[in-house]
Amino acid sequence: MLLPLGGCGRKGDPIPRTRSAPGPCTVRWASHRVLEVHLPLADAKGVELVGVEKVRIFYLPLGASRPSPQEVIARGEVVLERSRPDLPGPGGTLSLDMRQIGRQPGWLVAAAVRVGNVVGAPSEPLPWLDPAI
Repeated sequence: MLLPLGGCGRKGDPIPRTRSAPGPCTVRWASHRVLEVHLPLADAKGVELVGVEKVRIFYLPLGASRPSPQEVIARGEVVLERSRPDLPGPGGTLSLDMRQIGRQPGWLVAAAVRVGNVVGAPSEPLPWLDPAI
């Protein structure tokens, strides 16, 4: 009589929830070489974001036209990265000093990264001017 009850239910470790990519960051220049990154509050599905592991700044050299945010991530390089515990929580603002990157004119994009290297939606491209200016 107890034999059929022993075979019910799922066996093994629980399967963790799949992680959605973070929503896009909002970026703006706070001063000449200080980039202000406002972290997203929600993930790509609109669910409240629990946390961000890293913020990456991508750089793409100046081209003939303004690139899309996805193009900067695909063809560009990571020039600056901040990780926890140096990050504020979701919705917080992070100021980054960009004087050390030393790149020629181009475009910058910020993207939040969740645990498991899940890169979020990129911000709108910002122009990066000649460092000599």
